[in-house]
Parts: sequence; C-alpha cells; structure tokens
Amino acid sequence: MAKQTLSNWEGRHKSPAYWWSVGFGSGLLKPAPGTWGSLVGLVLGYGLVGIVGGFWWLIVAIISVTLVSIFAISAIEKATGIHDAPEIVIDEFAGQWVAMLPLAFFPFGIWELLTCFGLFRLFDIIKPWPIGLLDRKVSGGFGVMVDDLVAGVIAAAILVVLIFYTPIF
Repeated sequence: MAKQTLSNWEGRHKSPAYWWSVGFGSGLLKPAPGTWGSLVGLVLGYGLVGIVGGFWWLIVAIISVTLVSIFAISAIEKATGIHDAPEIVIDEFAGQWVAMLPLAFFPFGIWELLTCFGLFRLFDIIKPWPIGLLDRKVSGGFGVMVDDLVAGVIAAAILVVLIFYTPIF
C-alpha cells in the first residue's frame, strides 16, 4: 500500500512546518524523496564535519533539528491525519548526520562518505529490528524521527567497524 502524500493538503504552501519537514523542498524531488533528502543531509553534514569542532556542530544540528521536527511533523499530522508522508525528509537529514558522526574523528574521503550514505539508506529502507518495530509502533513526530535516528546509529557503528577492521578504508 502506497503511503498517503501531503499533495492534497491545501495549507501546505503557507505552512512553515511543511517547508521544514520536506527539507526545504528536497522531499518533493522524485523518485525516492527519502534518498534525495538523505543526499541533501549528506552535503549539509559534510559542511558541518568539515569545520573546526565538526562533531559538536553535528550533535547540535541533530538535537536541534530533531526537536523542531518532532513539533513540526506532529503539527502536520494533526492538520492532515497523515502519518509519515513520503515527502517528509527532515528525518533523513538527522539520521544521515547521526551516521556521519564517526567521520568527525577520522580522516575521510569520498569512499567513507558514500559508504556512510549507503549504510544509512540501506537501514532506513529495509528497517531491520529495532528500526522496523519503532517505525510501526511509535506515532507522531517522534515516531517519524526515531526510526531514522536509530538507522543512523546502526550505520555509524558499522562504519566504525569498517574503518578499523577493513583494508578498504
């Protein structure tokens, strides 16, 4: 069953919560809006990691975006009755940033960045336990955000293992 979209919500273009939640328009790109949102998150995260104190900038961004997003997404759900519309991709930004946290501690190049992106997308799409459980059981704006944050944690953990224990990196 396809997810319901926000395309029929008349108030969407006037709503700051809508523009925030769709990643300032990146979630409107087709096909695969979640992948586009993750890609924008990767680019923004690269900018945050590249500055002095990148780890702490990522932490601040993750916490700030998550808190604002919980309220914004909850407001959209209240206005529309639609849970986790496909064009909502701000959760991909935060999840991708969590996956990128290890990059703040290691020299990295394009392969590490692409691996980070690929791992996060893999776990966000296939939703293994506990990600799938959280996706199904937790509602509201927090529910939309939490499965992507956990996917980011798992991707980050695997990225660390790959960096330390494989000759690829």
